Amino acid sequence: MFKPLRIAVVSGLAFIVAGAGWVAFVDRSLGEQTVDTVQTNAVQTAVPSTKAEMQLSFSPLVKQTANAVVNVYAEKTVQSRSPFFDDPFLEQFFGQRMPNRSSKQSSLGSGVIVTADGTVVTNNHVIEGADDIKVALADGREFESKIILKDERLDLAVLKIQGEGPFQIIPVGNSDSLEVGDLVLAMGNPFGVGQTVTSGIVSGLARNQVTPGDFGFFIQTDAAINPGNSGGALINMRGELIGINTAIFSRGGGSNGVGFAIPANLVNVFVQSAQKGEGAFVRPFIGATFEPVTSEVAEALGLQTARGALVSSVLEGSPASDAGIKPGQVIIAVNGIPVEHPDALGYRLTTVGVGKTARMTVSENGTQRDVEMTLTQAPESTPRDERLLEGRNPLAGAVIANLSPRLADELRMPTGKTGVVVTSTKSGSPAARVGLQAKDIIVALNGVDITNTAMLEKAVAADPSLWRLEIERDGQRIRQFFR
Repeated sequence: MFKPLRIAVVSGLAFIVAGAGWVAFVDRSLGEQTVDTVQTNAVQTAVPSTKAEMQLSFSPLVKQTANAVVNVYAEKTVQSRSPFFDDPFLEQFFGQRMPNRSSKQSSLGSGVIVTADGTVVTNNHVIEGADDIKVALADGREFESKIILKDERLDLAVLKIQGEGPFQIIPVGNSDSLEVGDLVLAMGNPFGVGQTVTSGIVSGLARNQVTPGDFGFFIQTDAAINPGNSGGALINMRGELIGINTAIFSRGGGSNGVGFAIPANLVNVFVQSAQKGEGAFVRPFIGATFEPVTSEVAEALGLQTARGALVSSVLEGSPASDAGIKPGQVIIAVNGIPVEHPDALGYRLTTVGVGKTARMTVSENGTQRDVEMTLTQAPESTPRDERLLEGRNPLAGAVIANLSPRLADELRMPTGKTGVVVTSTKSGSPAARVGLQAKDIIVALNGVDITNTAMLEKAVAADPSLWRLEIERDGQRIRQFFR
């Protein structure tokens, strides 16, 4: 006799699990019972027992959403420098410089229509530098489109179809409602083979260190995502857009089942900014810097888990300072939603939006309290006064500006830095040759402390025999000497 351990009933089949690696199957859907035994060397599965079960399919969901997922074709003109450009020998004989050559480069990605009048969301890297952008619908129609708003740091772009609607849309859902294990579909145009649908689950949430963008907060999925899927839709089982497919982890260029999507709540805020006609996406400024909470820090601060954003510095007079936030405290939630790491904090505040109030849960000395903070745009407390340095000096070719919280935010520099910063250098210029880089802060020149762009421009006009330059780069002081 078998000694049953448990009984489970699935679609009319009773599974009696017994000892010694045996299992008895009793088909209770038949008029008379039949019993058989097999060894459980492999996982047992149940076959669909009804016609309805055998016909289960994602096809109704695909029909509902497919026409709102588009192909995005971006074309740009690339100038290739002739190897004979500026060649004095050829110029002497031909009387003119050898011209540079231009060529066309095309890229292919995907996009999602989110409004009936033709607003399309895609990735910024799909349309970056494009001179001409076309959108092709699933039904074969093709339209010119123009860029309404783009942001390299978020890797998002909003396009407007230049054609008459209405167009089919995918409604934007609430990505905060997602849970690991939820079924999802990824839709796009991988490798240019045509619109493709893949299925999977949500594999993880709040993933960071995925791309070098503004902050890391991605939905991870095992639904196959490949080159060409960028900008495509990640949808839930209600047919709602819950992410824009953006990146994959891959060593060979193909899908390894580790794909990432920008959450729909951030996409929604970005689209709203585009609809308001804002020329650039505005991020909230709180005037504080944060570090991850390690297990050692969590133990020292009396936290139960190593989660949250540890406050490392606070700028005086900033929204964080006004709210009473101090170094050493840990932000563990925003509006009641847990914060996993500093990138998650940046994401939560960005989705709240500039001009609104965020309720932040602060942990300090084992106790928690809520503080309210009004989110504002980073101030340009000092006019940037951007200038190009020229003349016969080692700094010629550098573009400089007065540093302010707003410019620091644009350059992704720590809050609170002041002085004169290099925003860019011209290729091949003296400044580039001596190694000046964007984000370098000019601290002193020839023994004179530099506090603004006008002072630096005056200092480079002195033309001494020996140049002594002091800069700050990534928190380190560097001294250089030039003749």
